[in-house]
Amino acid sequence: QVQLVESGGGLVQAGDSLRLSCAVSGRSFSPAIMAWFRQGIGKEQEFVAAIRSNGDSVYSNDSVKGRFAIWRDIAKNTVYLQMNSLKPEDTAVYFCAARLGHSDTYYPRTFDYWGQGTQVTVSS
Repeated sequence: QVQLVESGGGLVQAGDSLRLSCAVSGRSFSPAIMAWFRQGIGKEQEFVAAIRSNGDSVYSNDSVKGRFAIWRDIAKNTVYLQMNSLKPEDTAVYFCAARLGHSDTYYPRTFDYWGQGTQVTVSS
């Protein structure tokens, strides 16, 4: 059984940093893509960043790309999201997701497995 477990969220001030972790368990689980999404109160779930099985990373927009970084530790079966220079608008529940198939799109509905989410709150 595949499980994704996020950790690392919390309450920080604007300008601070956080590192989110997503621990993946499941025998012989080799997703094509691992990604981070977020959902603020009253907002739709949005794509943040993804990393492919070949190590290539993708970010949702220039603002996130300049401040966030996604990488993985294959030995630990863990994907990370480093978030720097956090802003109040980054406040959301952050979800880790995995997709078995390759694609150049990052719609939430195309992902096969999800974690329970971790809350990130950035105060001004």
